[in-house]
Amino acid sequence: QVQLVESGGGLVQAGGSLRLSCAAAGRAFSSYAMGWFRQAPGKEREFVSAISLSGSSSNYADSVKGRFTISRDNAKNMVYLQMNSLKPEDTAVYYCAAAWGLIQTAAPGYDYWGQGTQVTVSS
Repeated sequence: QVQLVESGGGLVQAGGSLRLSCAAAGRAFSSYAMGWFRQAPGKEREFVSAISLSGSSSNYADSVKGRFTISRDNAKNMVYLQMNSLKPEDTAVYYCAAAWGLIQTAAPGYDYWGQGTQVTVSS
């Protein structure tokens, strides 16, 4: 069992930055690939980024590539999402998720989810 708690969301102007954090509690954090997803009102949940067990490999959605950076600290059981050059279309609830083993880009591949943190980007 892994419990995930996101933080760091908020209101920011277009062009600004935010850093999301996800704290994991439970066993064997380093055995889980970690991901970030987001869901805007009226839309389906979509993949944002994922990182491998060791942090040596990562994936990004095309819409955030070059602007967002995912990282993890296995010693602290933390995963982060640095979001730069934010756009109004980045407005969504952002979710942290954990997948046993291999890095995943699809939501069904994830075993545990956090409650989400709201990110609002004003124009």
